[in-house]
Amino acid sequence: MNFEIYPAIDIREGRVVRLVQGDYAQETSYSNEPLVVAKAYKDAGASWLHLVDLDAAKLGSYTLLEKAAYIQNEIGLKVQTGGGIRTRADISLLINAGIDRIVIGTLAIKEPELIAECIQEFGSERITIALDTRQDEDGFWQLPVKGWTEQSEKNLFEMLDFYQKSGLRHLLCTDIARDGMLSGLNNALYAEIANRFPKIRVQASGGVKSLQDIRDAKAAAAGGAILGRALLEGRFTLQEALAC
Repeated sequence: MNFEIYPAIDIREGRVVRLVQGDYAQETSYSNEPLVVAKAYKDAGASWLHLVDLDAAKLGSYTLLEKAAYIQNEIGLKVQTGGGIRTRADISLLINAGIDRIVIGTLAIKEPELIAECIQEFGSERITIALDTRQDEDGFWQLPVKGWTEQSEKNLFEMLDFYQKSGLRHLLCTDIARDGMLSGLNNALYAEIANRFPKIRVQASGGVKSLQDIRDAKAAAAGGAILGRALLEGRFTLQEALAC
């Protein structure tokens, strides 16, 4: 089974940026030309792009459809995209526009029955749920929502039990404490997910700093890894990551 590398472009106000632990006040801007960055990833050998609408993640209403379609149709990358997907109509709009895979975060936590219906209707290859998680003082993996700005009442493993039974195939899971920190992936968490929920392919995200992190994620039975800041800062090349 292939381990997929997903170079990531997070867009805020038209710029390629990264946040620290999801904090909109801790932003680093890398480029004003997201399509140029996407083309560079394609030229380096990428198959997929992970595209995030940070403005919509906080405020709702996805705004990157035109860019996502251009990246698919003109640049030639498969696109996995999300941020601000708050309704069934939002999901249908992107699916009907031909976007390869839709990432659903807040809605997947607040309305799991609706997302289970979407998995059945659109197919498990078209939907990724993003269960970004933060461990509390009692050791439970909690699930903040709305760009990590609000706390929900759900925990990670309860949600995964529901979604595995609902036919979920693709999970993006970020340990918020590591996101944008270059502190390494939480591969113990991904190994536990893979062991407890073998039908779900988890995309490891948050903290990749080295090629060894990618190898370790693969060894932890993750199905892929999201690469953001480490690529943008040149800690390794996309070609090197793909060779892992």
